[in-house]
Amino acid sequence: MKAIRRLTVRPVLPDPLRPLSDLARNLRWSWHPETRDLFQSVDPECWTASGRDPVRLLGTVPPARLAELAGDRRFLRRLTAAADDLDHYLSGDRWYQAQPGRLPAAVAYFSPEFGITAALPQYSGGLGILAGDHLKAASDLGVPLVGVGLLYRHGYFRQSLSRDGWQQEHYPVLDPHELPLAPLKERDGTAAHVALALPGGRELRARIWLAQVGRVPLLLLDSDVEENDLGERGVTDRLYGGGSEHRLLQEMLLGIGGVRAVRTYCRLTGHAAPEVFHTNEGHAGFLGLERIAELCDEGLEFGAALEAVRAGTVFTTHTPVPAGIDRFDRELVARHFGPDSELPRIDVERVLRLGMETYPGGEPNLFNMAVMGLRLAQRANGVSLLHGGVSRGMFAGLWPGFDAEEVPITSVTNGVHAPTWVAPEVFRLGARQIGVQRAEDALAVGGSDRWDSVADIPDQDIWELRRTLRAQLVEEVRERLRASWRQRGAGTAELGWIDDALDPDVLTIGFARRVPSYKRLTLMLRDRDRLMNLLLHPERPIQIVVAGKAHPADDGGKRLVQELVRFADDPRVRHRIVFLPDYGMAMAQKLYPGCDIWLNNPLRPLEACGTSGMKAALNGCLNLSVLDGWWDEWYQPDFGWAIPTADGAGTDPDRRDAIEANALYDLLEQRITPRFYERGASGLPDRWLEMVRRTLSLLGPKVLAGRMVREYVERLYAPAAEAHRAMDPDSARGLAEWKARVRAAWPGVSVDHVETSAATAAAELGATLALRVRVRLGDLAPEDVEVQAVSGRVDSEDRITDAAKVPLKPVGGPDLEGRWVYEGPLALDRTGPFGYTVRVLPAHRLLASGTETGLVAVPSGDLAEAAGLLMR
Repeated sequence: MKAIRRLTVRPVLPDPLRPLSDLARNLRWSWHPETRDLFQSVDPECWTASGRDPVRLLGTVPPARLAELAGDRRFLRRLTAAADDLDHYLSGDRWYQAQPGRLPAAVAYFSPEFGITAALPQYSGGLGILAGDHLKAASDLGVPLVGVGLLYRHGYFRQSLSRDGWQQEHYPVLDPHELPLAPLKERDGTAAHVALALPGGRELRARIWLAQVGRVPLLLLDSDVEENDLGERGVTDRLYGGGSEHRLLQEMLLGIGGVRAVRTYCRLTGHAAPEVFHTNEGHAGFLGLERIAELCDEGLEFGAALEAVRAGTVFTTHTPVPAGIDRFDRELVARHFGPDSELPRIDVERVLRLGMETYPGGEPNLFNMAVMGLRLAQRANGVSLLHGGVSRGMFAGLWPGFDAEEVPITSVTNGVHAPTWVAPEVFRLGARQIGVQRAEDALAVGGSDRWDSVADIPDQDIWELRRTLRAQLVEEVRERLRASWRQRGAGTAELGWIDDALDPDVLTIGFARRVPSYKRLTLMLRDRDRLMNLLLHPERPIQIVVAGKAHPADDGGKRLVQELVRFADDPRVRHRIVFLPDYGMAMAQKLYPGCDIWLNNPLRPLEACGTSGMKAALNGCLNLSVLDGWWDEWYQPDFGWAIPTADGAGTDPDRRDAIEANALYDLLEQRITPRFYERGASGLPDRWLEMVRRTLSLLGPKVLAGRMVREYVERLYAPAAEAHRAMDPDSARGLAEWKARVRAAWPGVSVDHVETSAATAAAELGATLALRVRVRLGDLAPEDVEVQAVSGRVDSEDRITDAAKVPLKPVGGPDLEGRWVYEGPLALDRTGPFGYTVRVLPAHRLLASGTETGLVAVPSGDLAEAAGLLMR
């Protein structure tokens, strides 16, 4: 019979065991091995059956076992030590508290998904895992972050395979009471809620759940509450599901409801109010609108409120293609804002102008969430050096008149949370070398450029570690293969071959990620005979473990999965290549350490960062990747191999795939497998081990989430907090009025004349020329602008590259025609073709950069021709 109602019966722990509840409810256990070991010792069988989830474990342990542990002095000593360690971790000063200067009192970090642990399945892929690692690293560093997201009752889908290899989706119902969550409660004990107004007088209410991620509170909004109608209850049903209106409501709840949840949390707990709001991708962009509405309620005009909000906002973009951005029809957005809906105090046209693609090449009827995110943030970044450049080009239309290099989008390269992703065996080897505390600090906080102590670890120890991890992966793969084939309908008699699937002494390659077409899951199948020869080579075989999920609506991605599965089902090679369904954090934590090579072959430059290879590298796995994302930035031959790309404009996609697949096979046949299998005088693969050692010592410190979060603090959070504090109401009004005045007057700004002291078109290195410029400022004054000389090498089309910018100074007052003269030196500091130009930019002390307004005046074509170029 089916139950008509479900409820969770919580265990009553004996008093001596009460600290277990606190340890289970703080997700620090997910990256703290000693705490996990403690829970495993409670009941090893229940621990495995619970999916290594302490909350579920405590709900299934028999009372007799709990009573036994309550009298076990050795266990209680371990419990006390773990509880004391957590208390010290939560209350002691860390890196952030030791930094000079006035850092933000708090930072609110918004993301549509968070990958903290498999026990809280609220992630689909890299964006969520990155967000989870950001929270964990912030906790380790002591950064006062507050995370904000949605609680999806079905999470992301679970994946299985049909008999013929077609992806099947399942959506298990998650009961928040069975997750490591606690409801946020008002002081009277009732559940804390936020509410959004919907068209037609309806309301969307959401409960606030709290997950404690070490020192960082994570607030998750859940619309599945009785006060909502059926449609509204389903708003947070699943991650990235539903049509446009469903997604819009999710993003309104995340952004607008998320700000309200933060305010509620701070009111109830006394937590410091955030000075900086960080939007992780455009999904949470509406948070800026709610903050504008708050300031308008306090008496600020819209323009001034916009400036105040922008000052304290950081926007991170993760997508390198316009198709990856959420865009909504203008009318749909208009219907959900305005007098009878949400934010009635703000004119709906002003809301729309923030997100409309009103620039060359844009679609003016579409509301673009990333465009809104950029317009509402004074500081923005991509997630790798290459991706920063791609983003500047992609969004250059928002800053017309500027070269893409000057678009104000910087980059902070992603990192990964080493304590989460480094195998315990790897950590123990490092701790044996330098001590537990130093090893923990190195992984969590980072700060050094290299881990020199890796050089002192004997080759034999590294090789034995790598084989141990490979053997563990083999066992994991066989277990998962057996479960997958049973789901596909296979009987026991068909599964004997699985006992010989993979070999702990064979070069093991991993490939696991989401399955959009640009990641090219099946590039390895381009020449199947050649791949088969690699898999079955008599002396130097390889084996490949593949995992990945296609989006439920992406039939093209599902066909790629099926193509790979059908190849892996071939009895000739199924012991050498496997596809594991239901890729998630639990599988990943075994997969990264157990592989020798991590393969990544996206279409360059469509991988924004791609952090899976970082996690593999921290475990001594070498990367084999296209030069995209982080690998483009940090690749060295010491760390692995670069797959050459054929990304010229004239190369059609099919030919490009053929060329790059060929390059992949060549690398495997000629360079990688020989190096893995060749043995030196010691009987070990000396050259391979040297690459492993260099990967750990030189690449390891770079890929840490601790390094990433420190960069966010120093380069983005601290400046944003400073700008936020400077933007008091009067300053905000003044800046808004100044921008309006400058925009109105800008058509009257021009460069009229440029001259230098150069007598010829050639000069010597180190010479300095006198530059004299006449400009018209119209209704503006010199204090409203900066006149710059821009110089540097020029290419064949006279475009200045690697430009140096020097401000020029006004000389005297305006002439009778209202023109101002500016003068300054022009240093000839580079040899070869050299050029210069001048330009006029708006200037104000509260601007983050001269490009912020998107306004610039440059010489006309005729004037530039007359001024000429130097040193051609």
